[in-house]
Amino acid sequence: MAINTNQNSLLSDINVTPFVDVMLVLLIVFMVAAPMMVQGVDVNLPQTRHATGLDQAEEPLVVVIDEAGNVSINEASVPVENLGERLSFIFENRLSRNVFLRADTNVSYGQVVLVMSEIKSAGVDQLGVVTEPVGSIEQARAPQSN
Repeated sequence: MAINTNQNSLLSDINVTPFVDVMLVLLIVFMVAAPMMVQGVDVNLPQTRHATGLDQAEEPLVVVIDEAGNVSINEASVPVENLGERLSFIFENRLSRNVFLRADTNVSYGQVVLVMSEIKSAGVDQLGVVTEPVGSIEQARAPQSN
């Protein structure tokens, strides 16, 4: 390898160190931010043996009842008394009047029926109840062996 002592020659090597530094910083930022992007209310869904999925033309409208009995529409908290009114307002701008209900297993039957009544009072065409297949919770909670 010859050393060029000519002062007028250009350095043709690309310095990739700044590029690598930027990529590593972006990687760390996305690794930290990704878990925070997951939104929604954590609900322990009941299990069923026979469930079918529904085709949707637009983003589904999901009403969630968490373990504490708090109600939300697509992650926006709503008092139960205002649920029917809020859904009626939302339906003014939607093509479908379909709602999916996600209720925690530990929520009382009376609370679920009250929320279903409020949903129906808003003029819902179809009300679907979201469940999980039998065994999916046990499989998720079981320790994985490699």
